[in-house]
Amino acid sequence: MQQFFDFPVSPDFSFDSFVPCEGNAAALRFALRIADTSDPESLLYLYGPSGSGKTHLLRSIAGSNLPYISLREPVSPERLVSTFCAADRLVVDDLQNMPDDPDLRRALWQLFNEFHTSGRTIAMAGATPPRDLGNMDDHLTSRLLWGLVARLDTSDDSSRRMIIKKVADDHQIRIPDEVVDYILATTSREVGTLITCFHQLYRFSMAQKRRITLPLAREVRELTLTGFVL
Repeated sequence: MQQFFDFPVSPDFSFDSFVPCEGNAAALRFALRIADTSDPESLLYLYGPSGSGKTHLLRSIAGSNLPYISLREPVSPERLVSTFCAADRLVVDDLQNMPDDPDLRRALWQLFNEFHTSGRTIAMAGATPPRDLGNMDDHLTSRLLWGLVARLDTSDDSSRRMIIKKVADDHQIRIPDEVVDYILATTSREVGTLITCFHQLYRFSMAQKRRITLPLAREVRELTLTGFVL
């Protein structure tokens, strides 16, 4: 039975809320090892397309009490250093967005060296393998290969279906299989877009106080195609 709530649901970036599937099993296993302070492994690099779960795993490693930085947002060398200078873990996301800034590149390399030398945990992620990252220090890209490296791939429909259902579960909604199939059949295959589509359906369902059904999903799609903002 679908219940309606008036409060917003915040994303829960934890290992418990991560959706395991064949395409991310190795990444999840490695992330759990890095997060375990008793495990000798201390270096992890994850890569894969947008929406594949890299950020979720990095934020799970950082937890709620440790800093996390994404290079999708403007970051100065000073902010980077001050954020991690006293931290136990160096957690940096979206390395593919590293700007052509020698000072920032140097600051990240120095932090990496300090953490690696002291045996502190390093977890980083990007869209591509280390060697294909642009504007990165060559020493850093080669060092990333010293640790655990895993690619995340959620391109199969089974993985996408599991992710949509997990997002629905996080909103305390049970979504019918036919609605999941409809979303997969009518939406871009990019995971982020699929999740956005579900969120639009969820918000409309909440606003209208109607259950999520196939007719409702069709109605929402027609509204979005006509430019209606949900």
